[in-house]
Amino acid sequence: MRVLAAMSGGVDSAVAAARMAEAGHDVVGVHLALSRNPQSYRTGARGCCTIEDSRDARRAADVIGIPFYIWDLAERFHADVVEDFVAEYAAGRTPNPCLRCNEKVKFSAVLERALALDFDAVVTGHYARIVDTPDGRELHRAVDPAKDQSYVLGVLTQQQLAHAFFPLGDTVKTEIREEAARRGLAVADKPDSHDICFIADGNTAGFLSKHLGEAPGDIVDAQGNKLGDHSGTHGFTVGQRKGLQIGTPAADGKPRFVLDISPVDRTVTVGSREELAVTGLTASKPRWCGPMPTSELQVTAQLRAHGEEIAVTARLEGDQVLVDFTKPASAVAPGQAVVLYDGTRVIGSATIDTVNRVAAQHA
Repeated sequence: MRVLAAMSGGVDSAVAAARMAEAGHDVVGVHLALSRNPQSYRTGARGCCTIEDSRDARRAADVIGIPFYIWDLAERFHADVVEDFVAEYAAGRTPNPCLRCNEKVKFSAVLERALALDFDAVVTGHYARIVDTPDGRELHRAVDPAKDQSYVLGVLTQQQLAHAFFPLGDTVKTEIREEAARRGLAVADKPDSHDICFIADGNTAGFLSKHLGEAPGDIVDAQGNKLGDHSGTHGFTVGQRKGLQIGTPAADGKPRFVLDISPVDRTVTVGSREELAVTGLTASKPRWCGPMPTSELQVTAQLRAHGEEIAVTARLEGDQVLVDFTKPASAVAPGQAVVLYDGTRVIGSATIDTVNRVAAQHA
């Protein structure tokens, strides 16, 4: 099988490529140049997509003994990931750029180009498993729960899964590093990347302020009483506690959290932890990893990349997914993805539009 290995310059993608080559596949490594100016991205261990990463990827390909190329996808990445990120925050939503990158870049732009070049599949170092069944391929959680990345892969369709391989899904991270060392890969001890790759200093609020400017407004409570001021709604996320410039302490002495963000009237609404609880949500733009569900589902859902699973009832109404929780959840924000699971199998995902708050139901 002719396989294109996406090599980020980290240990995971290097081992994934090595495993595919060792299995006898015809493997070609490719590093995705995603920054218009790589020197503006952070260097060292915190990020990815840096000049150092491209060099690490090339050295790994040399050790494995496979051809290596660099593909410039900076314009596509900027349009589909960076601009989407800024636009979502401008609309008062909280996006997940890694999920969008998988959907629009790694398994859309890259896979399309790979198939056009007569490759059979794309392989990445994601921690997830693909299980072949008589009805098609299924996406499942990785065996290492601490590294599982099935949440950010929940946007993949059955057609994309048919041309994808995740060789690390059955292995824990510590064993991957040990294997990399045995293979002589210099990235064996390279720390994992963190934060958002296109925000050089890790300062998300500063990045958004640079792109969106200041738009001063009020911080209010659920009754509309002004409690403080802010310089832009893009500096807040639902569930946020720190950084709230509130002059008057709460009467009950309890901390306040961001409940709602409204860029239109420039208000940020805050309230108690109890007011943050939600019992369900409505989501749109569903993407199914397998057949589209035709009946009500009793499944589990994950609401954040590293969040816990909760039991839910989910159903389709037109092009929307309605999800009811068996117990209240906290800090659920529009713009996030809700990913549905049947055991370890990923059913699909959708983008959260609205939430049903406990406090609103009792008002």
